[in-house]
Amino acid sequence: MDKLSDFLRISEAAEYLGVSPNTLRNWVDAGKIVAVRHPVNDYRLFRREDLDALLRQVAVARQKVAN
Repeated sequence: MDKLSDFLRISEAAEYLGVSPNTLRNWVDAGKIVAVRHPVNDYRLFRREDLDALLRQVAVARQKVAN
């Protein structure tokens, strides 16, 4: 089981990615990224490693477009 400190709240995750919280919610709804729910308050939480993987995917896609 992961520690809660290993997760970012939606506002923190959105800032980390450089998008708005609403955009991040839309991405979760579209299945582009996975959010887990806080066990007590049901807030969306994001693993930093998942956010990093998404950033890598974007970087690869940009590189393909540039070539």
